[in-house]
Amino acid sequence: MEQPKDDIGTRKDLCLYRIQTAKDNLKSAKILLEAGEYKSANNRSYYAIFHAINAVHGLNGNAYKRHKDAIGNFNKNYVKSEIFSRDIGRRIGEAEEIRHASDYDDFYIASKEESERQVMVAGEFIKLVEKYCEEQISLADGNDS
Repeated sequence: MEQPKDDIGTRKDLCLYRIQTAKDNLKSAKILLEAGEYKSANNRSYYAIFHAINAVHGLNGNAYKRHKDAIGNFNKNYVKSEIFSRDIGRRIGEAEEIRHASDYDDFYIASKEESERQVMVAGEFIKLVEKYCEEQISLADGNDS
């Protein structure tokens, strides 16, 4: 069954909105890093990654309320199939663990180096997602004509 053109536009808009949200979170992470707020920088870096993951899911009109589901389905559908590298899948898992420790472990001490790494990973991942989404949107737009 052919999808209506406006459905593609809606998914495209959702994807682009989620990418922008990821970029906004990354910007916040960088500001927090510069301010020496490493735990908060880890949190925003993770959320940048999380929203980028959801941008990919948005291409198919998918949305997940639970982080576990969003990441699990991303790994199953995009990492396992090697659309995104296993290395990036591993880095996403690490970012999730660091965010969890930063947010919930009372005596967790986040380092500047760790936060810098999280910001870098989030930035790299957003670029990969943006490229992938642009390619998919271009393909979908091409199929409409």
